[in-house]
Amino acid sequence: MSLSGKTIGFGLTGSHCTYDAVFPEIKRLVDMQATVIPILSYTVQKTDTRFGDATDHLKKLKELTGEELIMTIPDAEPLGPKRPLDCMVIAPLTGNSMSKMANALTDSPVLMAAKATLRNGGPVVLGISTNDALGLNGANLMRLMATKNIYFIPYGQDDPYKKPNSLVADMTKLPETVEAAIAGRQKQPVLIQRHFEDA
Repeated sequence: MSLSGKTIGFGLTGSHCTYDAVFPEIKRLVDMQATVIPILSYTVQKTDTRFGDATDHLKKLKELTGEELIMTIPDAEPLGPKRPLDCMVIAPLTGNSMSKMANALTDSPVLMAAKATLRNGGPVVLGISTNDALGLNGANLMRLMATKNIYFIPYGQDDPYKKPNSLVADMTKLPETVEAAIAGRQKQPVLIQRHFEDA
């Protein structure tokens, strides 16, 4: 399957350390001739961290996609009924946003766009990045994995000794996961080894 001509909503939440892995994949989607619509959580819009300033992230997203940034819930809501997406991606998806999504809370533009897409029966692809996926958030992760039309970028433990509850998606598998999701399939294997012990 080709992504040429497809319209993909791309939601980012506040796992700032993951942006360096995500931005190249956005470029890959654009290079595959997909239209990529950036949708930003309030944390992404306003938070400066050691991984970069919010204004720089916003500027880069606009340059990468050539599209207007969606930054409010009212602007995100039409992505379901009036401007349907071929696929909605949330990458990175923090544990905070994952828990809200699993419990039907819609308090950000990103979660509204996902809700609008699911309402239309469209696929939503999640790229998790959370320190508690194997802790309290495990129940939310499994709830989403068991939900129709939700697909996951393959993920694994990134640091099982220092952060044993942490899971992070392999963002390099994002485009192929989107292709599979549009076809109604989960990219396999979904559980992967991300950490390798020193020899």
